[in-house]
Amino acid sequence: MGVRLVVVDEHRLLAEALASALKLRGHRVLAAAAPVAGAVDLVIGRAPEVCLLGTAAPAAPGAFEPVVRIRRERPQVAVVVLGPVPSPRGIAAAFAAGAAGYVRHDERIEGVERALLKARAGEAAVAPQLLQGAFAELLHPSARPDDEGQRLLRLLTRREVEVLVRVAEGEDTRLIAAGMGIAPSTARTHVQRVLMKLGVGSRLEAAALAARTGLLDRVVPGPRNTL
Repeated sequence: MGVRLVVVDEHRLLAEALASALKLRGHRVLAAAAPVAGAVDLVIGRAPEVCLLGTAAPAAPGAFEPVVRIRRERPQVAVVVLGPVPSPRGIAAAFAAGAAGYVRHDERIEGVERALLKARAGEAAVAPQLLQGAFAELLHPSARPDDEGQRLLRLLTRREVEVLVRVAEGEDTRLIAAGMGIAPSTARTHVQRVLMKLGVGSRLEAAALAARTGLLDRVVPGPRNTL
């Protein structure tokens, strides 16, 4: 019996192509839509068995927030994430948010179909090797002191680390300046230095890099504005 599902992806053409392929295989696609931000409302309105949720950046802050909300509002709906080749940390983040599975973008349609059927049956819909890495990261998170996140962290001063944390939290120059008790021009200079040291061209890229490498996970919490 076919799966009753919705397909959501930031790229409408991909969502529609997947929907068409799955319909041809006997599945009932209730909707194929973009953007991902509307996934929760779509799931609530259509009540599928499975939501196939595409993401282009599993390491980006808030990437799996729709999964969290779907599981909170409609816990009976299984969510299968469709994304790029992930790190164990990315897979772990998807499962921690409540996803029932993770399928790579380069998977064949047969693999996507198997994942949907497993998710509907309450099974983990993910390749064994990816699942093993994800569970290892969830159960035994390692600091990996010599990894990329730690290397980047060593490039920054204590004040630049605070600036990066504030950038990752979405603060603009005015808020950074007010929160740190410095002039906006000084805050702007700090931000530019952080971008230069990290080798990125924008605040969004800096936040994404910090999330992807786990850099912010290595920041020791402490009182701000004391530097």
